[in-house]
Formats: sequence, C-alpha cells, structure tokens
Amino acid sequence: MNTVRITRVAEAQWEAVADDRIVGQGDVSHRPDGRLFISIDVWQDAVFDQLATAMLTGLPEPLYTLVGEADHDLKSSWERLGFTVGRREWEYVLPTGSRETGLGELHLPAGVTILPAGEADESLLRTLDRTIREEVEATVGWRTMPAEVLPGPAGSTPVDPSKYATAVRNGEYVGLVRVAPVRSRARIGLIAIRADQRRRGIGRALLAHALGALHRNGIDSAWAEVDESNAAAITLVEGVGARRSSSYLELVRR
Repeated sequence: MNTVRITRVAEAQWEAVADDRIVGQGDVSHRPDGRLFISIDVWQDAVFDQLATAMLTGLPEPLYTLVGEADHDLKSSWERLGFTVGRREWEYVLPTGSRETGLGELHLPAGVTILPAGEADESLLRTLDRTIREEVEATVGWRTMPAEVLPGPAGSTPVDPSKYATAVRNGEYVGLVRVAPVRSRARIGLIAIRADQRRRGIGRALLAHALGALHRNGIDSAWAEVDESNAAAITLVEGVGARRSSSYLELVRR
C-alpha cells in the first residue's frame, strides 16, 4: 500500500486515502451531556494508528469511544493511543410475553396510573425529564445512562410523547419509560423514576406496561443497555427474565 493521506473532510469527519481509494473513515460526535465521542472504521489495520493519530492531534480531551468487550483487537488499538476503560455497559435481551417475563396481569402501585405512549402532556413530560436528569446528574451522573436524547435549541431537551409511557401518581408525573419500536425487536431506551417516588414498584409497572404493549404489537423481544454499576436497573431487568447478550466498554483518554 502506498502512502496514506489523511484529510479532514468536514468539521467532524476524516478520511484516509491510499492509491486513490478510501481505506478508512473517522468521525466525532457530541453527546447531549457534552462529551465528545470518536469512532474509526478502517479497511486495513495498518491505517488505524495513522488515522487515529491525525484525529487526536486536533481534538480536545477528554475523548471517549465505545468498543465491544469481545473485540480485543480494537480495544488494544485504542489502548495503544492512551485510552483506558471508563465503564462497562451490559446489553440485555428482554422477552415481551408474560409467560417468559412472569409479569402476568399488570398490577399498579396504589394511586398510580400509566399513560400509554402518545398520551402524555408534552410540557409536563419535558418537566419530568428535566427533573430526573438533574437528579441523576447530582448523583451518579447522566454519563452512566445509556439513553441518547438529542438536545434542542438553547440547551432544551425536546421529548417525543409518542415514544414515552408515563406513570402518574396523584396527578403528578413521576416516572417514564421510552421505547423505540422496530419491526421485530425494540429498544428500551430509558426507565426512570423521580427520586422521591422510587422503591414503590413504579419502575416494574412501567416496564411491564412497555413489554406488554410490544407483545400485543407482535414484537417478541426488546433490548436494553445497563451500566454495570446500576444495581437497581440490573435487578429490574433480570427480574423479568432478561439475559445478557453482550457488553460494551466505554474508553476514555484524558
């Protein structure tokens, strides 16, 4: 292979070219919490270090990237460049049928009702989302949450009520679950309960509602990502028959 030429073709995108052919691409993306993630896709392993080095030269730190834990070669490539493991995230597969989940008929905690997806008031839902984010950020930090919600203008966080089922207790919005349905499998993007309403069974009720709705729509399984330090979330999903399918590492270079 002839000399590789690395070019920054856009603000957030790089290309590696050799023999007039693209042999690698790299890009960066800003997450809603402000972190900068880098990713690289190369056709020839020898190009990885060259492309990564060129990108790192012009990017601020800290920088983050995600790799499958089983991809030892890719993990080693990033570690050669000074990245270290920041956290681990488990991917779970959840059944939706009541026979597999053991959830049976939905039993709601006292005073709680659930608004199906699309029925929540958008303003109240946004307020709940903001409250939960502030609570999480003040404790474990939103960086531990796998959910990716794109920020709107001036730092606002728009929500799409069609993707959220909402728990209401005594007239107040207290919890939410976000589901992104697909043809044969869906993603449980987020289950979150207001801090003063936890340990009352609301999270389990929301999950049961979401899985039941998916099952009625002919979707047999869902997937979710859980930070390994989130013991409550792990207990919740494993309690309904979820099984670990893979794991991802978040690497960071400071």
